[in-house]
Amino acid sequence: MLFGRRKRIVKRILIVEDEPLIAFDNENMLGDQGYEIVATVDDYDRAIEILEAEEEVHLILSDVRLRSERTGLDLARHAKARGIPTLFATGQPHDGAHEVAVGCLRKPYSERQLIKAIECIDLHLQNRKYKVPKGMEIFVVAATGEE
Repeated sequence: MLFGRRKRIVKRILIVEDEPLIAFDNENMLGDQGYEIVATVDDYDRAIEILEAEEEVHLILSDVRLRSERTGLDLARHAKARGIPTLFATGQPHDGAHEVAVGCLRKPYSERQLIKAIECIDLHLQNRKYKVPKGMEIFVVAATGEE
């Protein structure tokens, strides 16, 4: 498409973040970029409720540590089984993250890094070329479990 915006497949995002200020900032930054925020929650159980109630969630942006006994890894595992990719945005990445998520963006990150990370994930899911932004890692295993 010449002089137009490329097609996004990531349009609807569920934000799962236990730090209120970060959650608020992410919601506003992504909303300003035209993404639809399905919900912003801070724990595993509420995130699962949203996933069960919502017809379409294209991406989960989640911290690894949440306000519950279950972690972002547990959430990503559940989402992966449903074919929903997870991008971790965390200061404490976990060794098992590469098995359940499509990538990880390290905290602290800027608005530009967050937007670029989501764009990168979008291109990755479309099997298109992309440049990984600073502070981010893309995992080879797809969110759906396909290799």
